[in-house]
Amino acid sequence: MTDIYIDIKNKTYTTADSRQHIAISDLKLTLPENQFVCLVGPSGCGKTTLLNIIANLDTDYQGEIALAQHHIKPNIGYIFQNPRLLPWRTVRENIELALNSPQPDIIDSLLDTMQLSDIQHRYPEHLSLGMSRRIAIIRAFAINPDILLMDEPFVSLDAPTARQVRGLLIKLWQQRPHTILFVTHDLREAIALADKLIFLSAAPMSVVSEVEVNIAREERDNEEKIERFRQQLLTQHPEINSLL
Repeated sequence: MTDIYIDIKNKTYTTADSRQHIAISDLKLTLPENQFVCLVGPSGCGKTTLLNIIANLDTDYQGEIALAQHHIKPNIGYIFQNPRLLPWRTVRENIELALNSPQPDIIDSLLDTMQLSDIQHRYPEHLSLGMSRRIAIIRAFAINPDILLMDEPFVSLDAPTARQVRGLLIKLWQQRPHTILFVTHDLREAIALADKLIFLSAAPMSVVSEVEVNIAREERDNEEKIERFRQQLLTQHPEINSLL
């Protein structure tokens, strides 16, 4: 494991009316090893495009994504907004499909941490959305990625369920540290999760601000502390107000 280096010089695509749209230009980021980083930016600024480039799902760009100093592609885990579970496979089988070889002990441990051991033989149609999202998290952690990409994975969950899944995610991440790049439109969620917040501009995407979150992990459940930090952030960094 090492830092992840992102250098995207240009990402341009053709719109439906045949115009050239520059989505990203001269974007450079370094993601420190095992740090939890949240990307926050306006809708349509290219956050999902950025994740797809990092994941090598979009190769039509100029630039490089590499393990810093080694210039080799990192091993990527990706959690989408849709859990993408195969309906004809059980929970456990969906996790096993991500692995190159049987690793029952790892799967057992992940299921236990995410409080899903008792439903591992169910099929996705019998799961709640919150359970399905937790399975997607397990599947991504199981491959031991260099970097885990998360594209608004808790969108559409009700507040109590989202809070529960966030807590379980952090517990799992602390047990099995990975570099995480997490996209969200919810600033409070970002503050509750992140070591660092990266605020992005509208297209062509650029970094507006990078802010360290200095709230102790054991205090992230305190809504008053989260709100106080949010207010201070907006006061000290007025440039980000237009991005939210």
